[in-house]
Amino acid sequence: MILSSAALRVQTALQEQGFSAQIRELPESTRTAAQAARAAGCEVRQIVKSLVFRGKTSGRPVLVETSGANRVSEFKLAPLVGEPVELADPAFVREQTGFSIGGVPPLAHRHPILTLVDADLLSYSTIWAAAGTPNAIFELTPSDLLRMTRGVVASVKA
Repeated sequence: MILSSAALRVQTALQEQGFSAQIRELPESTRTAAQAARAAGCEVRQIVKSLVFRGKTSGRPVLVETSGANRVSEFKLAPLVGEPVELADPAFVREQTGFSIGGVPPLAHRHPILTLVDADLLSYSTIWAAAGTPNAIFELTPSDLLRMTRGVVASVKA
């Protein structure tokens, strides 16, 4: 299968880091957690939402990998990152990650990003993440997610 350039960048990063996950680029959208769950044939809670926040003081990006069923609490994030945060706008997300909202993967970002992983994701045997475009996904395990992101497990749900 021929992948788009963004999905190919993610597939290459997966292989370079020693992961065997295979990206599935689909004709239907996987932009939302509900759409991704339908495409993957799993529950919404097994979808990894990659949300980029921005430090209100420093402007530093923070990536939160959260369960598709959860909302992230900015109040809980602030002490974890050392400053108040806000959800980043689409231009900031693309600038920091190299990907558009709805397709941000857990790896292959343009710049290194502090990553927090929702503790709720650790309770599933398999999860699904975006793979560079709003219609590309891949299956992985929570331990794979932690290894590929070097993320810190945190309770971030609202």
